Amino acid sequence: MIVAPGQGAQTPGFLQPWLEDPTFASRFDWLSTVAGIDLAHYGTEADADTIRQTEIAQPLLVATGLVAALELFPHPADAFDQIGAVAGHSVGEIAAAAGARVITAEQAMVLVRERGNAMARAAAVTPTGMTAVLGGDRDEVLAAIDKQGLTAANDNGPGQIVAAGTLEQLAAFADEPPTKARLMPLSVAGAFHTRHMEPAVGHLAGLARSVSTHDPRTRVISNRDGQVIHDGRDVLARIVGQIASPVRWDLCLETMEDLGVTGILEMPPAGTLTGIAKRALKGVETFALKTPDQLDDARAFCAKHGEASGMNTTPTWRMVVSPAKGTFHISAEAEALEVLSAGAPIGEVASLRDRTTITAAHGGEIVEWLVHDGDLVSPGQPLLRLHPEGGY
Repeated sequence: MIVAPGQGAQTPGFLQPWLEDPTFASRFDWLSTVAGIDLAHYGTEADADTIRQTEIAQPLLVATGLVAALELFPHPADAFDQIGAVAGHSVGEIAAAAGARVITAEQAMVLVRERGNAMARAAAVTPTGMTAVLGGDRDEVLAAIDKQGLTAANDNGPGQIVAAGTLEQLAAFADEPPTKARLMPLSVAGAFHTRHMEPAVGHLAGLARSVSTHDPRTRVISNRDGQVIHDGRDVLARIVGQIASPVRWDLCLETMEDLGVTGILEMPPAGTLTGIAKRALKGVETFALKTPDQLDDARAFCAKHGEASGMNTTPTWRMVVSPAKGTFHISAEAEALEVLSAGAPIGEVASLRDRTTITAAHGGEIVEWLVHDGDLVSPGQPLLRLHPEGGY
């Protein structure tokens, strides 16, 4: 499995060794040109305060992840024989979506440029911030966050929740911290993944309407709820909405465990997500790809743990897959039909947490049911094979 880090992972000069490779440098220059930002300068010469700026950090991270992925897999099609799933933390979801072929690298760079600029503008409206809460009892931490009107903007798994809101709310939170918890204010421009970012959602949603998407070539695990998403339009819509919604990385970790992931490779600048995985997923091997001299070892790591997702499509059919672990209950209507309209429900997946309705996003003629009513299913498991209406 490959994961892409979010804002805060960047450090001054981290790009220097990568740009010594002429191929990496030329590809990076192309994505910088698309974004309209001199990313090579920011990744090599700029100081920590400069690259902390939202409008710089976000495109810098996405471009690095995308070009490093091409270094890791010079023939991108080879990746889908080894990478069973992808996920990105916050802005890393854009890199993950491009890596899964939902959007192109160029579309990713335009979206992340506009995302960064829009979030910076939204952050300037009201003085807001974020504070990491390390340790403490989970329920007590969440109750203390809610008491001050804050949002648990990032739930990163055991012992790490990030509270976000106005500076006044954060000050009151610091005066009444949860017991046995340590508070660490984060050096960010605003309260990301909260209602304060709603103006940025509107801007990105308008742009996203003109973005063409494809269904992913491998499982994409969503920050919103840890579900596996196999409709390209839904992947993009979730990325847009996530700007003002909490990142549930804890649920992403649960899905990784449900999938039986044995190895997690983090794209550069790596370290944050592999660190979380080491604490949360015991027995899962991790690889933090930080410098290009690690590429051969990274390829060996992928080969060792590699397993195709089984979600590839051919030109003659599409698959509908389960978004989560649970029990599948087929829709009586879908069971009786031979052709499904676009968006028609085919059933539900019921888990201890919730019930999720499954739809045939593109519609088509039913070729084959791959599960029966009452079957236990796993995230990304194929449920139904469809022949698309009108072909391709």
